[in-house]
Amino acid sequence: MEPPKSLRPKNIMVATELLSDPFLQLPTPNSVRVVWFTEFPGRENCVVYGDNLEEEVRAVTSKLTRVREDQNSKITPSYAETAYREVWRHEAEITGLKRDRRLPYRVISTRETGEEISSQIFSLAPTPSGGKPLKILLTSDHQLMPMTAANLQKVEEAIGKVDAVFMAGDLINIADRASEWFDSDGGNAFFPVLQGRGSYTLKKKGIETVYKGGELIQHAPLFTAIGNHEVMGRFSLQTGLNEQFGDAYPQIKAEEIYQKSSAEINPRNDPQLKAAWIKANSFNTDTYEEIFTLPQSDSGGEKYYAVTFGDIRLVVLYITNIWRSPSIKDEQISRYRERSPDLDTPEKWGYGQHIFEPITPDSKQYKWLVQELQTPEFQAAKYKIVMFHHPPHTLGDNIVPAYTNPRQTIIATLEGEVKSVRYEYPLNDDYIIRYLEPLFNEVGVQLVYYGHSHLWNRFQNKQGVNFLESSNVGNSYGAFLGSKKRPIPKGYQETYIADGDPNGLEPIMPTISPLKDENNNDLPYVSSNDISIFSILDTGRGKVSSYRFDTTQSNSDVIKFDEFSLLP
Repeated sequence: MEPPKSLRPKNIMVATELLSDPFLQLPTPNSVRVVWFTEFPGRENCVVYGDNLEEEVRAVTSKLTRVREDQNSKITPSYAETAYREVWRHEAEITGLKRDRRLPYRVISTRETGEEISSQIFSLAPTPSGGKPLKILLTSDHQLMPMTAANLQKVEEAIGKVDAVFMAGDLINIADRASEWFDSDGGNAFFPVLQGRGSYTLKKKGIETVYKGGELIQHAPLFTAIGNHEVMGRFSLQTGLNEQFGDAYPQIKAEEIYQKSSAEINPRNDPQLKAAWIKANSFNTDTYEEIFTLPQSDSGGEKYYAVTFGDIRLVVLYITNIWRSPSIKDEQISRYRERSPDLDTPEKWGYGQHIFEPITPDSKQYKWLVQELQTPEFQAAKYKIVMFHHPPHTLGDNIVPAYTNPRQTIIATLEGEVKSVRYEYPLNDDYIIRYLEPLFNEVGVQLVYYGHSHLWNRFQNKQGVNFLESSNVGNSYGAFLGSKKRPIPKGYQETYIADGDPNGLEPIMPTISPLKDENNNDLPYVSSNDISIFSILDTGRGKVSSYRFDTTQSNSDVIKFDEFSLLP
């Protein structure tokens, strides 16, 4: 007779056919979700857990609907054209847990043949109680970049197991490319390097070092914000995924096109068909939302939310826009103008760096935020933290132009022939600075955490709000201070700041061990393609510490170079 499943032998063979190790999502005071992926649906998928792995919970299985591969996917065997890829997601909710008590667990997926494929044994826990000291990894902009695996490996080596990961967007490059999440041939896909299963060869000064990342999210819940790389543009099975990523189109413009042809597109006026058509012809975050199980807001779902984790109230916002080139030449779609060959075809226009989710006072997201900041959960929290992707203060490149809706100017002849289309972005109408920072000042937010510019720098305003960008994880595009200038369009009427923080704050010098420039002067930032950065929030001490690792010296130690307090 076959033994009960709860008594399965503990030495079950661990196979490699799981597409990911399990990871933790959506903890509550007495539960947590366990999620993992396979390339087969499985006859049965379950989590076994408990002191002796004696408990079992069946998983709910679903298929990712938009993930694909194409000729640019780094996967073997290769793809000759854009095609769907079958990926199955399994999620089990573990309930009846006790706070501050960890239990071992493993996941098991059973093939149709009866073969059982298991993960190794990891540990899970519900939301920690208030007062429990926690160590939270602050990270962003992984994007399969060269130093990401090294960065996360050094997190585990220097800090050990963290209690949660807060990630401020840009998890991958192309959200609908499955291999970027699971199994890119480069060995640095999103899940492997966060699970210590990567294998990325980094070559520095002629020396090759293989980094596997860190075993982090099997034990710690992951809370993410949407960055511009989590957003896919107009859907197609004919064009490549890179092209689709850059082809995000404003929803209001897609709706205008729909209205002109609605009788043909949707003769029965089906509201679901209308919504699906507009989404397919504008932009979406479907794959991101299908992969993760995050807290939800009533108006925004997983796109923006708030959650209590120990002594932290974390507010996550959807603040990002499409990235366009600063060039005003015709070779690229620009943030400042439309290409000359496209002037008579508005369907090909880029519409500048248009914002994906409104954050002005009349928007659902802003109204939700105002309500959240008034909740007892937020007001009573020891640590009030806001996380989103786009920088409010930075020395990086992506803060120019201002975070505001593009102001379009069309120059046309009397006959209606379009001669030029350009976009301006008034600096004094930056939505983050104009509408959000005053809210943060008023309610006592201690930390605003963000990414996008691939560097480390921090600021503090007069009201004491700390602003941290710790996104120099895998590569950097530069810090613009002093003689180094951002690319600024000539002949445009609005103000575009070439160096420093356009929104008026001075960068704070690292408090412990700043890097030096070529003249041996201390630098108030880290912008390097050799030195990788991570930051840790320690709630027991009320401090945020930042660490650097020099990948050109693979045997060197991790160095703490900055630390600041969130408490008075």
